[in-house]
Amino acid sequence: MLPTPQARLILFVAFPDAGLLDLTAAQTVFWAAQRHMAGRHLLPYEGHTVSLHGGPVRTEEGVVIDTLPFSMFDGRAIDTVVVPGAAGIAGILDGLGETVGWIGQSAGRARRTASVCTGAFLLAAAGLLDGRRAATHWGMSDLLEQRFPALRVDRDAIFVRQDAVWTSAGVTAGIDLALALVEEDCGRAVAMDLARDLVVFMKRPGGQAQYSELLRAQARDSASFDELHAWLADNLHNADLGVEALAERARMSARNFARVYKEKTGRTPGKALEHFRVEAARRMLEQSARNFEQIARQCGFGDEDRMRVTFQRHLGLTPSEYRRRMGESHQDVTA
Repeated sequence: MLPTPQARLILFVAFPDAGLLDLTAAQTVFWAAQRHMAGRHLLPYEGHTVSLHGGPVRTEEGVVIDTLPFSMFDGRAIDTVVVPGAAGIAGILDGLGETVGWIGQSAGRARRTASVCTGAFLLAAAGLLDGRRAATHWGMSDLLEQRFPALRVDRDAIFVRQDAVWTSAGVTAGIDLALALVEEDCGRAVAMDLARDLVVFMKRPGGQAQYSELLRAQARDSASFDELHAWLADNLHNADLGVEALAERARMSARNFARVYKEKTGRTPGKALEHFRVEAARRMLEQSARNFEQIARQCGFGDEDRMRVTFQRHLGLTPSEYRRRMGESHQDVTA
């Protein structure tokens, strides 16, 4: 993207061992958007990859990319700063102090600042996420909250917008984030055309889960309750799934089961059951034409009102709003 007299300046931050796809996925979206903006009287993008000193920067995959120095853009109005993550962010963050400092300073004069995957660690280190909700890769959520207790991680979100700060989940969620940024700039029609061009969903809602509840449970409990969770996923319609019933299935006393389950999974059995039911209902809303009352009964909520209250608590959306958003996503890529 070449400089133009009037353009939205997008700066993609690079640093040693940054994730290549974290960086280039969002870049590709903005680059491809240019073709769909032509003839629509929209302000074009001017994108550059930047780093502390400029020159070649080696990504964690071993690919070397050319960058311009931060100082080259001193005094220029910045529209958007996009910060990638790195698989080894925990080990390299302390050595990125000057880059973090620039991110914090640039956020003060940029219209918006965004991170992809563990790029949220850099935004948090710059103080941009204090008191805010944020997304990151599901596997780094606990560490992000532990290291930066002033923020709150949304473990389900594909991306989160808080004022002028945007954060997204792991790797390819940077595409979802970039599409949302383009939609904000250029409107839905451009973003839809762009999504079709890139052969991606337009758009996964910010509330859509990063991965399944069953996989989450398997990852967290070290296989202690795999059999129980698999059975639970197939029996959510059963209204009698209290602690006693689950404990019996796990061949434990109710008291011991409740204690060990919370210790192994980080959730009470009741809270885990609620998450399983929400995920099952989401799948049905996405993939079936069943009405809300049918879905509520089949997923064990009992009635539509209880399902609606639970959805709002977990997702900030009603079931009807969720179905509408997912329906728009499916229609957008198949129309």
